[in-house]
Amino acid sequence: MKKKALTPEQSESFLKVLKTRFEKNMSRHKNLSWEKIQPKLEAAPEKLWSLNEMEETEGEPDVIHYDKKTDEYIFFDCSPESPKRRSLCYDHQAWNSRKANKPESNVIDKAAEMGIELLTEEQYRELQELGKFDLKTSSWIQTPKHIRELGGAIFCDRRYNTVFMYHNGADSYYAARGFRGSVSI
Repeated sequence: MKKKALTPEQSESFLKVLKTRFEKNMSRHKNLSWEKIQPKLEAAPEKLWSLNEMEETEGEPDVIHYDKKTDEYIFFDCSPESPKRRSLCYDHQAWNSRKANKPESNVIDKAAEMGIELLTEEQYRELQELGKFDLKTSSWIQTPKHIRELGGAIFCDRRYNTVFMYHNGADSYYAARGFRGSVSI
């Protein structure tokens, strides 16, 4: 089992990456201060590890807002295209149902291993308000129970300057479809 903490050196280096990204993309988090975010990150080594997992799969995590009710900063995968965690079916049940050509894993288990939450449709649309994402790829999102019980799962992308939500069998997987996650700190 993977140790869910970075070394002090890794933490210091990764915090610099996050700070640089934060400063380069101020339009994503107007009125937020890195000086308030960094101490929260330093106090939550497991969350920092999860953000690093997002980074390792080219998710480019960044702060997208602050939730006053919970006193948490919310990070999303902000890479231009779906992160390099692709070719995955939706969940373990879908993965298990495949008789041939099983992918390496599934989105729900992979997100859990990383300690991140799959974006909801609302969160995905919120991300798209901050820029243009998934112009060539697509991303699985949290699927409502009633759709999943019928064998489906949903994903989104951006085409023709419009955010689309689609459906597919939960056992499907494609090289251009991954998933985006969030971490609250």
